[in-house]
Amino acid sequence: MGNRKLKKEILGLLGKSDFQKALEAIRQIPGRKAANPLFSLLYHADALIRWHAVSAMGVVVSRLADEDLESARIVMRRLLWNLNDESGGIGWGSPEAMGDIMARHSQLADEFSKILRSYIMPQGNFLEHPMLQRGVLWGLARLAGTRPAHVAAAGPFLSGFLLSADPVHRGFSILIIRAIGHKRSLSLLETMMKDPTVIEVYEDLMLKPVSVGRLASRTIDSFILYDLSE
Repeated sequence: MGNRKLKKEILGLLGKSDFQKALEAIRQIPGRKAANPLFSLLYHADALIRWHAVSAMGVVVSRLADEDLESARIVMRRLLWNLNDESGGIGWGSPEAMGDIMARHSQLADEFSKILRSYIMPQGNFLEHPMLQRGVLWGLARLAGTRPAHVAAAGPFLSGFLLSADPVHRGFSILIIRAIGHKRSLSLLETMMKDPTVIEVYEDLMLKPVSVGRLASRTIDSFILYDLSE
């Protein structure tokens, strides 16, 4: 199958209402063939298509890593390159894809999570672009949801994002804090409980509207429940 036809086929699958079933079909496509069209679909005009491309990249590259680890590393390096100023691009979707891939594959998480964390660290590879910062925060939240130890070191660097004028920064930072159990942020979270700003969060393969205040309240509740269980 030619590249153009394959891209059209994958695009059709990304738009399926039963995306879980579509992911299984994408999983059957050889990883090295599927990765290239998925890179371009990370830039698609439709937001849900872009997010589904992130999930598909996670499925494809994690499977590729099981079969050919070095080929999967090449994909990860390409995602990193897209975030490099020298690439000449912007890197839309790259940090999200990295987070999803690492959430699904432990070896790649061991090798690349430190780099993803460094994008929010002032003394690291801090990304200045606010939209890319959104992507990094979501990628870290996705990774933290399955491997919190790989993200825990980012905890002290989240306070600036909790105070950001961008509500997506605030919301995605809360997701990370909840996943890694960073209780030092509790006082800030308490001030955010009445924040009415609604953002969209991609989880369970869907975009879900939720207020920043609701995210803060859920996180505080999870801390309390954890303390009670100890």
